[in-house]
Amino acid sequence: MTEMEIGFVIHYFGHIGVAAIQLTNGELALGDTIRLKGHTSDFICRVEAMQVEHRDVPTAKKGDGIGIKVPQPVREHDKVFMVTRSSPDLKLSLFVQLSLLF
Repeated sequence: MTEMEIGFVIHYFGHIGVAAIQLTNGELALGDTIRLKGHTSDFICRVEAMQVEHRDVPTAKKGDGIGIKVPQPVREHDKVFMVTRSSPDLKLSLFVQLSLLF
């Protein structure tokens, strides 16, 4: 599994479970797997829906401020990483799949 930092959390809307994220590198698309990591959070999730300026979008690029639904609370300044699979490690693959279920 390879990770590349693509942004950071600028706000978390707890009542709706949405993270506002500033993309600082790369591109993000629906279906991508991301990792959110901070002092109190560290989890992997899949991007199921994404909005830019309150409009649903299929992709976002460097410089965009996006909103995505997340399964756990995050905090401002938590880092966001793009997760890609670089080798067919069965244990790691199983871990990622189980993480996506919760």
